[in-house]
Amino acid sequence: MTKAWHPQWWVCVALAVWSGAAAGSRAAEDEPPALNPFGPVKQDRDDALPGYVELSDGSIYAGSVYMTRDKRLKIWDANLQRQREIPLRAVRQIECKVEKEWIEREWRFKELALDEKMYTGRKYPARLYVHTITLRSDGRTITGPLAEIIYVRPYAEASAGLDASQIEPKRFLLHKRDKGEPGTDLKSLVYVKLVKLGKEAYEEGKAKAERSAKPKTSKSAKKKGVEKEAAVEEKDAEEPAQGSTRRK
Repeated sequence: MTKAWHPQWWVCVALAVWSGAAAGSRAAEDEPPALNPFGPVKQDRDDALPGYVELSDGSIYAGSVYMTRDKRLKIWDANLQRQREIPLRAVRQIECKVEKEWIEREWRFKELALDEKMYTGRKYPARLYVHTITLRSDGRTITGPLAEIIYVRPYAEASAGLDASQIEPKRFLLHKRDKGEPGTDLKSLVYVKLVKLGKEAYEEGKAKAERSAKPKTSKSAKKKGVEKEAAVEEKDAEEPAQGSTRRK
């Protein structure tokens, strides 16, 4: 005679199986994903673009270029007489030019309660900038004042197995107006001269950075080298003549 199984027993078995499966899935979720040493290296955010930033002192920073997430470039369009908001992905390049620069005197109030100012005897550099945005789609340009923050994070080398998100990005300010510290000059007031975006721009930036990293020989060093070579040649020319005199 076959013994009948109680319905509650089947319910208990089903609950036990379900609990075990759920515990296993939670444990799998808690564990970090396995690292594949041969897999692609994670680079950066999905809204970042390859490119480079060039400063007025000649410094080049190539890598992944981006802004604050969901942020757009806000520039005043003089032709349309309104502010334009342009996403970074629609931009080919941003070029900055100096509109005006001067040395400003530093003033401060004599007393907090008075409006009278006094000259501190110190001066500082000041500049006004104008930016030109070139659109990627049709090459149209928009020129006007612009104030934004641009980030550049170097790409991680695949051979090193690095995660680009762990590399600290460089932060650059695009100014409408800027000023330096008292006692400094205009040359020391460095600004973002150019931002170029795209794969070709990134390769161009890498090449520029490599060229600028090479040590440059000064004119005085070159002159000393030429003088040294001339002295060696003159010495070599004199030695055979002295030897022939001794033989006579």
